[in-house]
Amino acid sequence: MREGMYMIAQERLAEQFEAHRQHLLHAAYRMLGSLSEAEDAVQEGWLRLCRADTEAIENLGGWLTRVVSRVCLDMLRSRKSRREEPLDTHPAGTYPLTEDGGGPDPEREALMAESVGVALLVVLDRLKPAERVTFVLHDIFGMPFAEIAQVAGKSEAAVRQLASRARRRVTGTTPRDSADLAGMRRLIDAFIAAARAGDFDALIAMLDPDVALRDDSGGSSAAGGARITRGAEALARRVCGRALAAQTAVVDGVIGAVAAPLGRLAYALKFDIRGGKIAAVERIADPARLAALDLHVPFVQAPSRYSAISRR
Repeated sequence: MREGMYMIAQERLAEQFEAHRQHLLHAAYRMLGSLSEAEDAVQEGWLRLCRADTEAIENLGGWLTRVVSRVCLDMLRSRKSRREEPLDTHPAGTYPLTEDGGGPDPEREALMAESVGVALLVVLDRLKPAERVTFVLHDIFGMPFAEIAQVAGKSEAAVRQLASRARRRVTGTTPRDSADLAGMRRLIDAFIAAARAGDFDALIAMLDPDVALRDDSGGSSAAGGARITRGAEALARRVCGRALAAQTAVVDGVIGAVAAPLGRLAYALKFDIRGGKIAAVERIADPARLAALDLHVPFVQAPSRYSAISRR
């Protein structure tokens, strides 16, 4: 009898949680820029709700938003301290957050990114963890500063300053518009796909005839030891059939690519795009230069078997 009552209570709690799930997921995605991490944060909110005294919770939506936001803040701080960025995987959990309870959904990730706006994701990625969470909660979702202070563990005056600083950094940044960023992303996605598939003609079509690839893997580029490949045909021959572990990423605030076989960061790519074609590529593999890069992977083209990019 008691067990049956408990199961009914849990089912009701799950229904109440489900009513708030989409809002929580959208908020977490804006804070983290990664769908699988956002889903993990929301799932952690569910687990904490199961352990909480629900009778003492007056506003379930507000309580869940604060809890999930704290989880996101911890994840952002951990990401910065480890200098690791998440690739999207979805570990099995007790509360499935995808339609079929399965793994990462690239199509769903793309839809989420489009709904948020690629430009906003790039700008938010430049904010410090507390600034990003404060900006998302206040400026996007309208949460009062008093509640944000509880999330950030700071005074109300302090979070007001965080919001003001974040707002200045966001409005003071002049990113390319969303359409331009989306076009860059499509071009880089296509370049990686063509390189991976060994499609020489497709690669040539995307490259400026005078394109140059600068690769520091032969030595420090600062010391003049970089290897340079010039011309579309030479570059296409060099990358054809390669880039198996590469995927689109934000590299120092601009859309580029990273490769992380077995989860360990091998290299990053920066692109110079002019007139809809790739005019220059910089391949960064030197460990010291990689460690100095600001990397984030908000986009997913296929389910990845890597759990994280490690720079160690």
